[in-house]
Amino acid sequence: MDCLPDSKPIAVVGGGPAGALAAATLARAGLAVVVFDEKLAWEKPCGGGITHKALVAWPFLRDTQVERNWVSDCELISPSGRRVSFHLSQPIAVFSRCVLNGLLQQKAEEAGAKIVRDHVLGLERSAGRWQVQTSTGRWDAAYVVIAAGARNRFRTQFSKPFAGDDLMITAGYYIPGHSQLMQIQFLAGLHGYLWIFPRADHFSAGICGKLKDQSAAELRRLLEQWLEKSGLRFANAKFFSHVLPSLRAATLRDTPVCGEGWALIGDAAGFVDPITGEGLYYAMRSAELLSQALLAEQPVRYAELLRKDFLPELQIAARVADRFYSGRWMGQTVIERMVQFTAKSPSFRQLMCDLFAGTQGYVDLRRRLYRSLPAILAESLASALRLPSGGAGLETGPPLGGGSA
Repeated sequence: MDCLPDSKPIAVVGGGPAGALAAATLARAGLAVVVFDEKLAWEKPCGGGITHKALVAWPFLRDTQVERNWVSDCELISPSGRRVSFHLSQPIAVFSRCVLNGLLQQKAEEAGAKIVRDHVLGLERSAGRWQVQTSTGRWDAAYVVIAAGARNRFRTQFSKPFAGDDLMITAGYYIPGHSQLMQIQFLAGLHGYLWIFPRADHFSAGICGKLKDQSAAELRRLLEQWLEKSGLRFANAKFFSHVLPSLRAATLRDTPVCGEGWALIGDAAGFVDPITGEGLYYAMRSAELLSQALLAEQPVRYAELLRKDFLPELQIAARVADRFYSGRWMGQTVIERMVQFTAKSPSFRQLMCDLFAGTQGYVDLRRRLYRSLPAILAESLASALRLPSGGAGLETGPPLGGGSA
């Protein structure tokens, strides 16, 4: 069936960024939409960073008067302890996830979507219609959008469950403090990283790692050791943990994301960068692409739109993620070389700024790297042959957490 029955609403299960934006877009176009979410606006340990690319795509995230922090500087720390601080050419807007989810849910309500705070117990399809069973009642729907995260209970009903190799654990504390400096620490043997993302009135300090490699308890221990060394007090801080998709290339290729009367978007579909763990842009973009297909009364085109849009980026990232975290490049680990070149080469530093802004994708990253390699090597050699003169890109930088907590 390529068209939607018009007598029943679209049911969106999950009111996070993906579900809320899909609801807002569809409701604004005149469709009846009901969003089911038992938590509504709630916190997550991940940073909540919105890149320049996302701010251009959805300007209301930049312009709406809500609490956010503009992060203009970044510090990278390699497993050996090498540090580099550099200025971001395009600042990142860091939201509390509670604030971000609340903003998007408000947009959905203003567009005419109905928000129902309730727990969805089951979804049943009969005669081309859905029945949505919640803890308090039963709803009819013409179409179901699953936007309830990587470990939602409906994955096995619609698609394949994610294996441990396809999941990443995040754990974090919220620590009082303020800064415009984002810090990222890599550890040897960790397929992931530790971070300090400065929000408006606190830090999201956390860690992410592959579920198959580390337990949540082990990641928390590594995080707490790092925070203690950094001088950040977390004894009474609120702790959070969450599971994110970090899909292998085969999983991205083979896992269905839509079918007769249903679709998966955001984390529920696995749309998260397997290298960085960034998923907010892909969550909202997948919501937008599904909305385009539904409004054209061609829901089966959703998969095609994904293939023409960002899916190739995620597939490349999935293929190279292991090499990024454990591979070697020019005699050193990839991460050590990345930090070194960021410190020594203005050309490489600009590439890093573009990656953080979201304006440099993976599809043409190799081509740009090899085109720029002579300049990167020449700049690195020139830097090594003279004394540092101060400024962005030097391997100095403040102690981790110093002066900001």
